[in-house]
Amino acid sequence: MPLYRPKSTIEQWRILQAVVDFGGYAQAGEALNKSQSSLNHAVSKLQHTLGVQLLEVKGRKAYLTKEGEVMLRRSRLLTQNVEELEQLAENMTAGWEPEITIACETIHPKEKLYSALEEFYPQARGTRVRIADEVLTGTKERILEHTADLVVVGGTIPKGYSGEKLETVTFVAYCGANHPLAQFDTVDIEELTHELQIVISDSSKHPEESQGWLKAEQRWTVSNFYQAIAILKRGTGFCWIPKHLTHQEVQDGNIVPVKLTSLGEKTVMTHLVTPTPNQLGPGATLLKNLILKQYK
Repeated sequence: MPLYRPKSTIEQWRILQAVVDFGGYAQAGEALNKSQSSLNHAVSKLQHTLGVQLLEVKGRKAYLTKEGEVMLRRSRLLTQNVEELEQLAENMTAGWEPEITIACETIHPKEKLYSALEEFYPQARGTRVRIADEVLTGTKERILEHTADLVVVGGTIPKGYSGEKLETVTFVAYCGANHPLAQFDTVDIEELTHELQIVISDSSKHPEESQGWLKAEQRWTVSNFYQAIAILKRGTGFCWIPKHLTHQEVQDGNIVPVKLTSLGEKTVMTHLVTPTPNQLGPGATLLKNLILKQYK
């Protein structure tokens, strides 16, 4: 099958866009630093080649025809794709990464991360960003196997690596408002070992269930805290959940903290770790600095 040869050029579509955007040939010529006649010739040739009238001139202003509106809209996608393709080539030459992966411990509050990404976007040069939620040793695995550019890890950092402190996450044991545990003035932590505990599945390929507070013999494992909260609301089990994820449900009276006599709260510090700092590209370096800036 013979290769298709385009009848039009990117430059012709770019000129058409400029004539429309700037309101006429004279204004577009000034913006593009081209003569009005050359722009007129380019658009006329484009219309002749396609066999479609795209513009009609009324007075000193050019207006799109109905067909022109459709073609112009599609042409913007074309020129945008070309710009992004050329930018990608430039990025590769400069060592700018086509994609950045952030592995983030699911307990970590995301608002500041999203703020950093919002600031990163105008400078991203088309770089894609992939954010992967991980649980427990899943983030440690990401660090050890170097499968992410940046990792937000909760708790202990693997030996041989260092991290920047981000923030403290506070856990509380919650149950449903109609659960028997909610009726007691105080509950000894040892009593929890006899209750059904809802736990979040470790996302690691080789999970380590070594957390000292996962002691209950009866256990249901779910994928995330939102599933856990849904179960608690039905009056089943208890679960250790970060406080920042429960505000609305507690306010609505759907779940309540278990009134423990000791160890009522547990805290975990999150850190930002760069698994391969010597190989970190310019895009990931910029994003890392923007994230850290949120915590100053």
